[in-house]
Amino acid sequence: MPAVLLRVNGTTHELDLEPQVSLLDALREHLGLTGTKKGCDQGACGACTVLADGVRVNACLALAVQYEGREITTIEGVASPLQAAFVAHDGFQCGYCTSGQICSAIGMLAEHGDGVPSAVTEHLAAGGVELTDAEIRERMSGNLCRCGAYNGIVAAIQEVAGADAAARVPAEAAR
Repeated sequence: MPAVLLRVNGTTHELDLEPQVSLLDALREHLGLTGTKKGCDQGACGACTVLADGVRVNACLALAVQYEGREITTIEGVASPLQAAFVAHDGFQCGYCTSGQICSAIGMLAEHGDGVPSAVTEHLAAGGVELTDAEIRERMSGNLCRCGAYNGIVAAIQEVAGADAAARVPAEAAR
């Protein structure tokens, strides 16, 4: 088996993996990082979402060898205000999807910050796209919650997005 170097949560790991091993299985079975969940194993539920160089990825559909040399962040490596916001807004119930939801929200907020439109973005004109509830729901639609905690998830993301936007306002404009 070929050695694969995976950099996960800031640490490089040398793993002997068959070429067909998914990133999800490498994380869970070879590195013991079980925060990333195996839901559908078909890329439909988002429970396995991780970040690769800050971009969200369904780890069940990705081959581990494809991510050699890239920075993989799992929920174990996340330190985000989204975590507290999910708790404050009851953005989880059973918790199974929560790690994927949080990783996806981090990636989604970065995409939004970069001006990437969604299917419901109304105007691509100058200026940022407003992060409405409809925008958040569309952008997070690849992550399913069987418990139906969507309202709390949207509220948590809105809180963090609002705090991030307020932090970017120059001090003079805030007066």
